Amino acid sequence: MGRVQDRVAIVTGAAHGLGQAMARRLAEEGARVVLGDLDAAGLEHTAASITSAGGVVLPVVGDVTEEAPAARLIQTAVERYGRLDILVNNVGGSRTAKIWELTAADWDFVLRLNLRSTFLCTRYAVPHMMRQRYGKIVCISSGAREGTPWTAYYQGGSAYSAAKAGVHGFVRDVALELAEYGINVNAVAPGPIDTERAGPNLQHLNETVEYSPNRMTPLRRLGQPMEVANAVLFLVSDEAAYITGHTLSVTGGR
Repeated sequence: MGRVQDRVAIVTGAAHGLGQAMARRLAEEGARVVLGDLDAAGLEHTAASITSAGGVVLPVVGDVTEEAPAARLIQTAVERYGRLDILVNNVGGSRTAKIWELTAADWDFVLRLNLRSTFLCTRYAVPHMMRQRYGKIVCISSGAREGTPWTAYYQGGSAYSAAKAGVHGFVRDVALELAEYGINVNAVAPGPIDTERAGPNLQHLNETVEYSPNRMTPLRRLGQPMEVANAVLFLVSDEAAYITGHTLSVTGGR
């Protein structure tokens, strides 16, 4: 029996990177996984990798920063499997610029991508979890919620830091709101992770600048996507039944 055997889990942003790793890990541990993303081709690739390993998966294409697609993702999972046990809010991203160059449009884009998607999916998921008096919600924050030296010094990342700090605050409040219904709400805050999208830039910084990810991280290396996925798996398993309102850092000690 897997650690989330027969649980129904939604993972957003599952076409690539961390979301893909999380979806695969949950499927390996027995979850029936519903994948959400805008990238149809990437979503099918993730789904195919889960199916080929013997997992149960359902891809749903849509932009979960919009209400109708977010609601459809949740409803599709419930209609197919009859319940919803786990929600992983992974959609996120950044547009970098120093504060004196950052446009209002880019600021709004980053906050919408990271926070509105988290709010909408949680908003539509929790009524189902409240009725069954069971649920696990994990939102992806970031070590950037406290500022990231290499980003701040060389690129600028105030919008992303603000958004990921917002995820931490969101989790703290919603965990209190939902505690009486037996729903655990936590966050995972990754540090510099070697994904296919972020990895090349992080590696370039390691090779070219003083305040580099490896130098500023006590473990002196980039993290791997599966190391973040394992933290998510722990928080959505019953091993973490007495943990809620917590942000678990997976940052190599930074």
